[in-house]
Amino acid sequence: MINLEQLGVHLPQGYLFENIGLQINKGDKIGLVGKNGAGKSTLMRLIAGWDTPTDGKVHKPKDCTIGFLTQDIKFDTTQSVFEYLDTSNVVLTSIRKDLEHVNEELVKRNDYESESYLKLLDQLSDLNHNFNLHEGFLWEEKIVSTLKGLGFQDDEIHRSLMTFSGGWKMRAELAKILVNQPDIILLDEPTNHLDIISIGWLEQYLQKFEGAVIVISHDRLFLDNVTKRTLEISLGKILDFPYPYTKYKIAREEDLERLEGAKKQQEKDIKHTEELINKFRAKKNKAAFAQSLIKKLDKTERIEVDNDQVAKMKIAFPLSVQPGKWVLEMHDMGKSFGDKVLFRDINITVGRGEKIALLGPNGVGKSTLLKRMMNELEGDGIVNLGHNAQITYFAQDQAESLDVNKTIYQTVDDIAEGTIRKDLRSVLGAFLFTGEDVDKKVGVLSGGERTRLALCQLLLSPSNVLILDEPTNHLDIQSKEVLKEALKNYEGTFIVVSHDREFLDGLTNRIWDIENKTLKIHHFGVKEFLKRKMEPEFSTEIINKGSESEEIILEKPSEKLSFEENKELKRRKNQLNNQVNKFEELISKLESKIKEMDILIAALDYSNEAESSRLLLEYQKIKEDLDSAMLNWEKATEELMEMD
Repeated sequence: MINLEQLGVHLPQGYLFENIGLQINKGDKIGLVGKNGAGKSTLMRLIAGWDTPTDGKVHKPKDCTIGFLTQDIKFDTTQSVFEYLDTSNVVLTSIRKDLEHVNEELVKRNDYESESYLKLLDQLSDLNHNFNLHEGFLWEEKIVSTLKGLGFQDDEIHRSLMTFSGGWKMRAELAKILVNQPDIILLDEPTNHLDIISIGWLEQYLQKFEGAVIVISHDRLFLDNVTKRTLEISLGKILDFPYPYTKYKIAREEDLERLEGAKKQQEKDIKHTEELINKFRAKKNKAAFAQSLIKKLDKTERIEVDNDQVAKMKIAFPLSVQPGKWVLEMHDMGKSFGDKVLFRDINITVGRGEKIALLGPNGVGKSTLLKRMMNELEGDGIVNLGHNAQITYFAQDQAESLDVNKTIYQTVDDIAEGTIRKDLRSVLGAFLFTGEDVDKKVGVLSGGERTRLALCQLLLSPSNVLILDEPTNHLDIQSKEVLKEALKNYEGTFIVVSHDREFLDGLTNRIWDIENKTLKIHHFGVKEFLKRKMEPEFSTEIINKGSESEEIILEKPSEKLSFEENKELKRRKNQLNNQVNKFEELISKLESKIKEMDILIAALDYSNEAESSRLLLEYQKIKEDLDSAMLNWEKATEELMEMD
C-alpha cells in the first residue's frame, strides 16, 4: 500500500534518520516506538504527506486516503460536533448539494414530459445510487455511534465544538477520522484524552478495522491489544519486529544483549589492532602490514548499542512524618456549575496508607473533586485534614505551570530545602537530566521532559499524602513503570486519577468511582472494576466495512469451566505454546537463510543460466516457506491470545 524508499530527514545537528526502507500493507496494525526525539511524529508526518523528506520518497497509490490524528490540531469552527463530522466527507457533501439542487429544480417545474425534466429524473436516480454506494443513508447513524463510543453524551453531540476543552476537541477529530474510514489511520497518542471505557471501545474498533493502522502510544496495553507489528526508530534506523509491544520488548532486549556482547568483542579486537599498528608502524619491514591494519580499522563499522537509560531511573517519594490513623475527611462535599451538578453529598474518611484510584468517564468531575479536596475551588461541604497530614498535589496541568524562562536546575533549586540541596544534580540525573542538560530552559523541553521535571519537583516536596491528577500524561512506557514502582513502595497515602489500565493494575487497593453524581467505593483492583463495569450491559457499536456492517459486542464473561474442560484447555494451550516456539525458531532460521541468499544473489552470474535459475528458485522457495511460517505463527498466537 505504502512504500518508503531510502527516506531521510536532515536537521542542523545531523540526520534524524536516513536510508529508511519500509513497506506498509493493507491490514497492518503497527506500533511505532522509540525514545523521545527519535523522529516518531516526524515519520508520521512524512507518511501523511504533511512534510517532505530531505532524501528518498514516500510511494502511495493515487487513491490512497489517510486519516492523521496529531497532538497539535487547531480548531477554528463555529459548527456543532455533529456538523463538524457531517460535513467532513467531501464526496457525500457534494452529492447532497447536487441532490438538493435537483430536487429544487423538480419542485419548480411542471413540464413533466419534456426531455430536460426526464434528464433531471435520471440525474436524481444516479445521485441516489451514488449516495447509497457511499453509505450516505447510514452516515448519520455512523456519526452518532462513533461519537457515543468515544464518550459524547446525547446532549453534547449538537453543542458547538468551541465550547469543549482541548481533549474533547481531540476526540471529535478522532471521531471524524474513524467515520470516514480512510485506507490508513495514523494515531499520535490517541488514548491521552480518552477514559478507560472509551479506550476499550477504540481498541475493538481498530481490531475490526480493515485498513492499516500506525499508532504512537505510551499505553502498553493499548499497543498489545491493537498492534501485531512494532517499528522502533533507534540510532537513525528503523527496526521491524513482527510482534505486539510486550513480545517485541522481550525480543529487543535479547538483541541488545547480543549487540552488547558483540560490541565488547569488537572493542577488544580494535584495541588489539591499534596495539599492533603502534608496534609495527615505525619498523621498515612491517610498515606495509601496519598500513593494511589501519585501512582495515577505518573500514570497520562500529557497533552501536541504544541502551535504555530510563530503566536506570529510580524515584523514591519521601515520607515527611507519620500521620494519624486518618489523613483526610470530606463532609457533604458537592460541586455544581450553574444548573449542572457534578457531585453532591460525598462523605468519606481516607485512612492512613490507603492507595486509591479515582475513576470515571471524562467530564464527571474527577479533577474538580481533587481541586475541592485541595480547596482550590469553592463548593458545598468541607474538608478536614488529619493529625500531621501533609498533602502534595500534582495537577493535570502541573507541567504547563513551570516557568519557561527558568533553567531545569533553577526550577528544582527554588523548591528544594534542607540537606538534599547539595545532591540536586544527582536527583536530576535520576530523572534523566544530566550534564549540560540541567542548564536548558524549561521553554525548550518536550511535554514528556516537562512532566519528568514536574515529578522531580514532587519528589523534593516531602509529604505523607499524594494527590496525583494524570501523572503519566506524556511519560513514556519505561518512565511510567518506574513511577509505578515508586508509588508501590510509597509508605504514605495516595489518590491517583489515571486512565492507564496497565499503570493502575496492581497499584491500588481502593477504587473511587464517580457515578450518578455521587462517589462509590470498590475494594478491588482495576481489572475487576472494568469487568464489573461492563457486565451489566452489552455495548453495541456499528463498524461499516464496505456495504456490510458488523457489531462489536462486549459479552458477559462465560460460566466457569468444568474440570475436564479446564484440562482440555491446558492441553490445547501447551500445544499452541509449543507451536508458537517452533514457528519462531523456524522463522529465525529462514530469515537468516534469506540474508545469506541476498548476498549470493547480489553477486549472481546470470550468464550461468542453470546455476542462477537454481539459486533463484531456492530463494523463492525459502521466501514462500517464511510466509507460510509467519501465517501459522500468527494463527497460533491469535488462538493463544483468545484463550488467555
